[in-house]
Amino acid sequence: MLIITYLKDVSTVKVAKLALVFYDKMNIMVTNMEKQNNQLPTTTEIKKSVDLFKTFGDATRYQILSLLYQGSRTVSDITAVMDVSQSAISHQLKTLRQAGLVVGNRDGKFIKYTLADEHIFEIFELVKEHIQE
Repeated sequence: MLIITYLKDVSTVKVAKLALVFYDKMNIMVTNMEKQNNQLPTTTEIKKSVDLFKTFGDATRYQILSLLYQGSRTVSDITAVMDVSQSAISHQLKTLRQAGLVVGNRDGKFIKYTLADEHIFEIFELVKEHIQE
């Protein structure tokens, strides 16, 4: 109602100018939204994402992550479950640590490994859901 009253008091030229300004601002907003929707990840984001998928893509590392998804474990615990040497497990854990997927916490003379954060748990839950479909 206020807009109509205001428009009655404004000349046609002023209304046309206001309409053009409004149209230009809306056009800029739509253009910016289209750019955002069509924007690719940055080179850094792509590299980090690809590296993360490569880390998940190794069968031994994926098995280790699966065990850690169930709970924290030492190298000996992991070796007892998997048919892989202790040195190979340690090497893969180093790769997982460097990728930020796993953290090691000293527990006496042993180091217990766990998944680094909730995101890793969420990834495993999503993968399980996806492969069960």
